[in-house]
Amino acid sequence: MATDKKQEQTASVEKRLKALYELQTILSEIDRIKTIRGELPLEVKDLEDSIAGLNYRIENYSREIEELRKNLAAEKEKINNCKGLIERYKEQLDNVRNNREFDLLTKEVEFQTLEIELAEKHINDYTRAIDNKTAEIEVTKEKLADHAHILEEKKAELDEIVSETRQEEESLREKAKAIEPSIDERTLQAFKRIRKNARNGLGIVYVQRNACGGCFNRIPPQKQLEIRLHKKVIVCEYCGRIMIDPALAGVAEETSAQ
Repeated sequence: MATDKKQEQTASVEKRLKALYELQTILSEIDRIKTIRGELPLEVKDLEDSIAGLNYRIENYSREIEELRKNLAAEKEKINNCKGLIERYKEQLDNVRNNREFDLLTKEVEFQTLEIELAEKHINDYTRAIDNKTAEIEVTKEKLADHAHILEEKKAELDEIVSETRQEEESLREKAKAIEPSIDERTLQAFKRIRKNARNGLGIVYVQRNACGGCFNRIPPQKQLEIRLHKKVIVCEYCGRIMIDPALAGVAEETSAQ
């Protein structure tokens, strides 16, 4: 009875490991397809972000120009008001009754003249700022057109590659999805975590030439025996990958030269 239970447990571990390696093989194929696409998805995303940023910059410039134009109009209105006051003060100068009134009116004329000069300076500053920002908009629009053109080309290239590999990838994903239920949740999550952290995306590897097939560190004979027995899930003490023997992976066993 105990022997049957042990055999059942060994078979269960062996079944899980075999399913896990099959899942790894399928996921590696999906990784290969992603490699074919290369950096194109990232390039497309970067270009889309850049275009959004350029559009936002143009909107900001446009808002700033609108504000400057309002300020410009206000300064022009101020000049007109000052000129009107100067005219009125000059008319009053013709009818002054004493020196005090003359001095006061003269100072008002001088003050309004200075206000006109200051407003004219502001108008010049605002005009230059509008010209500069308008030029910046044109430069940004040219850059935007270039980016849009490149994005169109990159998207077309990516769409072509995706269309060529979509059917294959979808088929692989369906196969992977079908295998996952045959692996216990704890082992599956550990495998996904290992795979995510592994540079080459390998979460499970077989023993190659007495070494881990992931990090190639040597595995002690006793540990290799435990791996071949399939009694429990064993991970590499160096890289953390799950390990199986070549026979279970369905590959010819390689031995190191004596």
